[in-house]
Formats: sequence, structure tokens, C-alpha cells
Amino acid sequence: MFKTNEYFDGKVVSIGLESAEGTATVGVMAAGEYEFGTSTVEVMTVISGALSIQQPGESEWKTYKKFESFVVEKGVKFKVKCDEDTPYLCLYK
Repeated sequence: MFKTNEYFDGKVVSIGLESAEGTATVGVMAAGEYEFGTSTVEVMTVISGALSIQQPGESEWKTYKKFESFVVEKGVKFKVKCDEDTPYLCLYK
């Protein structure tokens, strides 16, 4: 069955599922800035809008737009900014 997760006082909400590619979440982030930690490798794809990402150990932000993906390694923290409510897909490896 599906599992619903809420973070940052409901500003980030996701629905977890088991997909053909493994565990995944589909969610939305309200406009804002967030920091997440990872327990597995995460492959995130922007569904619409854009997410700006600051990977661990980097000072610059990189922006990913509709249908672009990025990978975050296991056991790290990374920062995310979005200027508008932005849906995403996250696959856990």
C-alpha cells in the first residue's frame, strides 16, 4: 500500500510506493528552501517547474528543470530551493 510522508510542517509531501525500479516517492515541494539527508542513493527527477540543488561540499547551486534528473549519494545532506510549488519523482537505489 502507499505510504504518505510529510516534512517541514507539511511543505513537502510525498507518497511512497514500490515500483518496477524499486522504492520510489512522488511528491511536491512548496516554494522554499530545504535540507534533506539521504540513507540511500537518490535519483530525483523534476516533474514540472525547477529545483535548485546544492550538493554536499559544493558552494554553487545547480538548477534542474522539467524532466531533468540528478543523483545524491548515500549518507549525505543536500540543500534544495524552489521558487514555486514543484512536483518530483525520487527513486531510491
